[in-house]
Amino acid sequence: MRDPAAFLRAAGFGAARIDWLPGDASHRRYARLHGGPRPALLMDAPPPEDVRPFVAVARHISGIGLSAPEILATDEAAGFLLIEDFGDATHAALLDAGEAALPCYLEAAEALAALHATPPPASLPAWGPAEMARATAATFLDWWWPAAMGAAADAETRAALDAAITAMVAPFTQEGGFVHRDYFPANLMRLPGRDGPRRTGLLDFQDAARGPAAYDLVSLVEDARRDVAPEVRDAAIARYLAARGGVDRDRFFAAMAACAAQRHLRVAALWVRLALRDGKPRYLVHGPRCWRLLEAALHHPATRPLRDFLDARIPTTLRRNPLALTEPA
Repeated sequence: MRDPAAFLRAAGFGAARIDWLPGDASHRRYARLHGGPRPALLMDAPPPEDVRPFVAVARHISGIGLSAPEILATDEAAGFLLIEDFGDATHAALLDAGEAALPCYLEAAEALAALHATPPPASLPAWGPAEMARATAATFLDWWWPAAMGAAADAETRAALDAAITAMVAPFTQEGGFVHRDYFPANLMRLPGRDGPRRTGLLDFQDAARGPAAYDLVSLVEDARRDVAPEVRDAAIARYLAARGGVDRDRFFAAMAACAAQRHLRVAALWVRLALRDGKPRYLVHGPRCWRLLEAALHHPATRPLRDFLDARIPTTLRRNPLALTEPA
């Protein structure tokens, strides 16, 4: 039986008061601990969550000189972690409070360049054509398609989407670098007293994989949950490319477009899954932004396979949240 109180007692935090934090789209939940030996968070990740990837990636990030929460205690079988508490200053919270956007995005770009400069652990799973195609189908065809089109996607449509995503991203997935996969302001912290790339604390990296670096930069500057001003987007990309050095810019921008098209289609449909399967319709408010970002990405020649797929099957008037679902006001 899973017992967070017993885990905390064994870790020396038995007297700490547990303050559960608001949840997000995953099954994990976090609690801030008050009155323990040091500031800490409890991560409660019941099955099907698995804390072992979080532990492995946290140690990799810390080992290359960047800032991930220190792992203080683990019960991997039960799905409990005790981790360092970085505080409340996520980049998302700072931006929502009126903080200037440009410094946040430049700091994030600097940390991302440092993260990508080191080879990833060999144990990380692949984030390549097969995985990206499968993840897209799992939201777009399994949830968006029946809600929007009124019937399940047939085998020919599934095969065509798989071929389109594969053809679009395959030219850019050979490098096999570190990919955080959710690199956006809610998962980044500003840490006072740390300099350079270490001033940005990294969170929610348990889904990290090996794949195209452009995917993370797209996640940052084409955020599914908030608008990013064009001048801030351009400055963050420039800071990242300057820090990396020696990057073929044309190829990198093509990779960004391909990754953007795949990500925005997948995430636009993810909001539908969260609404229908998980009873979280509040995320539908982000659907229009994702569809706009997708349409912008489809103008790049590198995205032609997906553009042709969509043009053959989905009128532009249907490229939106399904009409049967109501977006929150």
